[in-house]
Amino acid sequence: MSGITYDYMEQYIKGLIPEHSGMLKEMEDYAKENNVPIVQKEVAKFIELMVNNKRPCKILELGTAIGYSAILMSMSAGNNCKVTTIERDENMIEIAGRNINKYGFSDKINILKGDCLEVLEKINDEYDIIFMDAGKGHYNHFLPHCLRILKNDGMIIADNVLFRGMVASRELLQRRKITIVKRMKSYLEMISNDEKLMTSIIPMGDGIAVTTKKMG
Repeated sequence: MSGITYDYMEQYIKGLIPEHSGMLKEMEDYAKENNVPIVQKEVAKFIELMVNNKRPCKILELGTAIGYSAILMSMSAGNNCKVTTIERDENMIEIAGRNINKYGFSDKINILKGDCLEVLEKINDEYDIIFMDAGKGHYNHFLPHCLRILKNDGMIIADNVLFRGMVASRELLQRRKITIVKRMKSYLEMISNDEKLMTSIIPMGDGIAVTTKKMG
């Protein structure tokens, strides 16, 4: 059990979601075989839904890994969307680059190399969707920059915000994860208490937070 929901609920929900085929299935198999964390099955479906409904022109992703979620979002968004994804791990950059080229997304997905916070500070483009999935202990540091470059009608989707249940339960908290949990709590408080923002926290996967700017 993930610590977020009951095991029987997770299994039932996952059982309702059709398996991917082709490139996404190949990447899922690679991630499983090589212990590379990618978005969970139900989170992937949620992201597909949100991106498909939003039909964004520009997406920014924090944390590329093997390129799975970048390709997933590009496929869901349609032909007119550009995905920019930030990654600092040279090995992941190489693998993601191969996947992006192999599956024909080199003209739609661009990898920026470097530390997310340092790269964010230099970005001036505006984005329709920002997907946070890197540096779990730094979401609160990423937020001001993400809000600066988020379009007024855009959304921030943050994964792993309940962090194996530790954010919500002291009983699950591991001593070596205290700093990450404290910082994630800070992030959730920031997006929940800011009167200029609307946020929904969803107990799905490892926890998802969706944040938008209030209009009007």
